[in-house]
Amino acid sequence: MHRRLLFIRAIGAFTLAAMLGTSWADRSLADRLNGSESSCDRACLDGLVDQYLDALAANDPARLPVTATVKFTEDGQRLNLGDGLWNTATGKGTYKFHMEDVQAGQVGFFGTMREADEPIIISLRLKIENHKIAEIETIVVRNKGEAENLEKRGHPDPLFTKTIPAADRVSRAELVKTANMYFSGMQLNDGKGDYPFTDDCDRVENGMEATNNRAADTANAVAAQGNSIDNAQRRADLSYSPEWGCKEQFQSGLLHFVTRIRDRRFVVVDPERGVAFAFGFFDHAAGKTRTFQIPDGRTVTIGPLTPWTWEMSEVFRVEHGKIRRIEAVYQRCPYGMGSGWSSWQDSMSTRVRSSPFSGKE
Repeated sequence: MHRRLLFIRAIGAFTLAAMLGTSWADRSLADRLNGSESSCDRACLDGLVDQYLDALAANDPARLPVTATVKFTEDGQRLNLGDGLWNTATGKGTYKFHMEDVQAGQVGFFGTMREADEPIIISLRLKIENHKIAEIETIVVRNKGEAENLEKRGHPDPLFTKTIPAADRVSRAELVKTANMYFSGMQLNDGKGDYPFTDDCDRVENGMEATNNRAADTANAVAAQGNSIDNAQRRADLSYSPEWGCKEQFQSGLLHFVTRIRDRRFVVVDPERGVAFAFGFFDHAAGKTRTFQIPDGRTVTIGPLTPWTWEMSEVFRVEHGKIRRIEAVYQRCPYGMGSGWSSWQDSMSTRVRSSPFSGKE
């Protein structure tokens, strides 16, 4: 009877593998059947991140528990573990933001490090199998001012670690669906889409307030007038402003020059905290795409003058089907670059992808 049950579970696992693709099928069947991929809890996942940072600061990858086939990328480029920032890191920073997906055995991290004794920002993803690191994905932002801004914040917004009441939690698939609407709403933004932001939504990018930032330098007279003019007038006078809220920025239609958001990989999904963490690329094709009409009827020309891509990692806090907080780490990269974790076709696709535990994509 016991053997029969194991056989039935094995058939089910292989059937699910066929449905979900090679990233799932390549994992050990034994791991999937005995639940060992889920045996690393939040403290375990965070501890492995901290162990990674300690080893990185010491320039010694031998300190890490890694699988025999561990894969490592830095800024989209596959490297041997121990290369890249491993050669130049000189210490840990003070900003730490952990994001855990216990069910999928993945953990994300935003934080600061020291390189040549200067502050930098690092975005990190680890895939854990049997308490060993199987995958390492990093983005390194070498901008002293932005790293200092992140450290001045001290810690991530407390909402990211606040538990969602059990009755208000949604499925992993629903969480990804809502977060992905941010990408879909920004791509060729026309100001007319469904933008699921709370009224108090806020976004931070590389340590900088990207929304509701009344201290932002708008480089024109509007900044001096402060709140003496309404938002419609602000939009008429400005090309785009970090003073606006999340929804207002999207409703302006002024993000249309973001021509494609691709390779959307949701790698950490946490319904308990309403968190979804993704990697992706924001392409700006430039040329004719810089000129377009916005909802108020004006034709504007804005955006990068040359083809441009941002390599992004972005985390969303979702409550009641709306995005309330966003934090991002990003850097410029060669136009059209891939992540090192996707086929060329998937890298160029705008289709959302997530872990096998997230349900239908």
